[in-house]
Amino acid sequence: MVYAIIVYDVQADRTPKFLKYLRRYLTHVQNSVFEGELTEGTLVEVKETLQSMLEEGESVMVYRMDSESYVERSVYGDDPMDDQQFL
Repeated sequence: MVYAIIVYDVQADRTPKFLKYLRRYLTHVQNSVFEGELTEGTLVEVKETLQSMLEEGESVMVYRMDSESYVERSVYGDDPMDDQQFL
């Protein structure tokens, strides 16, 4: 498993398409930011699909860590990741 943070910047009217796709794999933590664990194969698939969805002037950033333990994460206020314990 790898830990990924994915951030996208797309046209406002296309945001729901990316939101719906990424929610299938990761936790939606803030506007256009998703994070969570994926298999290596799923990460490759997600990156390829996202790249194919992009139009000119849009971008996706994928941050990949070999483990969540490499990420120092501070949250102030409600943490969207807390919902994951109930899945």
